[in-house]
Amino acid sequence: MDKLQSLLADLTSGDEARAERSVAALLELGAEALPALLDLSQSPDADSRWWALRVIAQSPHSSTGQLIRFLDDPAPEVRQCAALGLAQKPDAAATQPLVRALSDGDSLVCALAANALVAIGKPAVPSLIEAVKSESHSSRLHALRALAEIRDPRAIPVLMQAVEEDSALVVHWAKEGLERLGLDMVYLKPE
Repeated sequence: MDKLQSLLADLTSGDEARAERSVAALLELGAEALPALLDLSQSPDADSRWWALRVIAQSPHSSTGQLIRFLDDPAPEVRQCAALGLAQKPDAAATQPLVRALSDGDSLVCALAANALVAIGKPAVPSLIEAVKSESHSSRLHALRALAEIRDPRAIPVLMQAVEEDSALVVHWAKEGLERLGLDMVYLKPE
């Protein structure tokens, strides 16, 4: 068995310590390991897909596009890994898939997608503003948190509207966003 095959066997061994040790060695192989990892990422086994994606996400030879498709994986842990990887490789091309992930059924996927959108920064702001206007409470909440962390003045109108909502979490992130933009004041609705 050659070195690459041996490392892939370690990666999918089910032994977490052994798998972690193989991650660094696979990264050292560089672009040579990427085709085998991409093949492994298509495995029917979610654990194998997760470990493959774990290495792909850290590889300087991988692309954002290779991670985006895993935001739709049936396994939440794989979607989590994809969102975390996209936060490490911020690219505006991932904006729309990440915004869709804000309403994922897994709350950690939502939070990690918001983190990735924060890493993308200002190019993600228009899509995040639209997400705040959506019907999904999860999308709205995570989009507001991302907008608060990005601190872009274009978000001020939507943050001001969200301050008047019934959800305590929505109001919290709207006020946090306004405060981070230097607009921490008392908001009174005129009678």
